[in-house]
Amino acid sequence: MTNPAESPKQAPLFPAAPATKTPGVKIWIDLDNTPHVPFFIPIIRELERRGHEIVLTARDAYQVCELADKKKLPYVKIGRHYGKKMTHKIFGLFRRSAQMLPFYRRHRPKLTLAHGSRSLFLLSKLLRIPSIIVMDYEHARSIPFSQPRWAILPEALSADPRIARRKRVRFYRGIKEDVYAPEFEPDPSIREDLGLRGDALIVTVRPPADQAHYRNPESDILLQELMSRICRTPGIQAVLLSRNRTQEAAFKTDHPEWFAEGKVIVPPRVVDGLNLLWFSDLAVSGGGTMNREAAALGVPVYSIFRGTTGAVDHRLEETGRLTMIHTKEEIWTKIRFERRDKNGTPDHRPRPALEDIVNHIEDIIRIEHVGPVKRT
Repeated sequence: MTNPAESPKQAPLFPAAPATKTPGVKIWIDLDNTPHVPFFIPIIRELERRGHEIVLTARDAYQVCELADKKKLPYVKIGRHYGKKMTHKIFGLFRRSAQMLPFYRRHRPKLTLAHGSRSLFLLSKLLRIPSIIVMDYEHARSIPFSQPRWAILPEALSADPRIARRKRVRFYRGIKEDVYAPEFEPDPSIREDLGLRGDALIVTVRPPADQAHYRNPESDILLQELMSRICRTPGIQAVLLSRNRTQEAAFKTDHPEWFAEGKVIVPPRVVDGLNLLWFSDLAVSGGGTMNREAAALGVPVYSIFRGTTGAVDHRLEETGRLTMIHTKEEIWTKIRFERRDKNGTPDHRPRPALEDIVNHIEDIIRIEHVGPVKRT
């Protein structure tokens, strides 16, 4: 983010759509993590509808490329994940930025956009390209020399004076999952694909991130207590969405009892997270996106994330859409193994998050005085 604003006048949180057409520009979007794929699809579609040209890159990490392939996105794969050691992360940051340079030279974008791609923001800063981060967790660690020029954040963060007073920050209504949740259509074939029993109570479990800088061992303790309760409770099947193959292998080596007799299932390939949640009775997650996806669908969800709680999760907890789990005892006392009606219809009503975000992007284009791009 940028330094605190010098101007006393703060831009409106949710500016109206422009009265005049914004000139079309070429925008580079980088998909850095798995949740970014569904999030950016409606944004890409709307930006293209408004006359902008989108070029895409993706990092070979987690299931980013696998999901992007499934969604038929025309991306270029650049770089990979370099592990959980901070020295490796810093090396990977600079290396991936260097690997991105030929892509920039080939496409010459006028604006860069991502949901947390430090490599793209570092390169953008070095090349003096206006950059925008769309983020929803204010406690993510930032690197000073790779800070984006602009930030678009959920309105839950606007109450933080350290954020609200900054000059180049815009806010959108709702949560980022509201961008794509209204487009969700259930596909019941997932039950057969995963081998889910019709008489079982289905729990979707997302383990804590094992390579993130905000990792807290308390989350791992809560996960093990949760899995112990699941294994000891008759009539339950759990779908375990491992973060990566290394984490999956460690679970199977250290806890073979979890996987006995089909009690716990690990999908063999990437699955649609919203679809899995819709056909689950509840979800328990050590990470933010799946918690908020469940909240966006109205599925009961419990968080075992033990890092610093963000404003978005506080807001969801205050409104009864998310339950925070803090101790092993609360695994047994707060989490309710109850069936939910899965025969209803998802809420397809448009939510303002998508329009707010795209309007902000166009507002930033006009402020930066970026001219029309020559179409090729």
